[in-house]
Amino acid sequence: MKLVIVESPYAGDIAANETYARRALADSLARGEASFASHLLYTQRGILDDANPEQRKQGIAAGFAWGEKADLTASYVDRGTSTGIEMGITAAKACGRPVEFRSIGASA
Repeated sequence: MKLVIVESPYAGDIAANETYARRALADSLARGEASFASHLLYTQRGILDDANPEQRKQGIAAGFAWGEKADLTASYVDRGTSTGIEMGITAAKACGRPVEFRSIGASA
């Protein structure tokens, strides 16, 4: 199984973006990939607060650490890109990890 980092928007319309991220994870799993979306895991209640700059920085660093072991970054683009996604793409390219842009449709 390929290890895949899933990038999708989080900030803004968080509820809709979380729904979209779940769909992105499901799409990745359906492709036979072992996918990981740190922005869904680390922002759960009681873990890290994305609105707290230090905690956001910690979550991004943790996601990038996992990314160093991944085979691919899949950026799901139907809801646009964000600063976090751009950071993830830059990190992927810096360590030589391929980036694939995917579309699954913006609505549920």
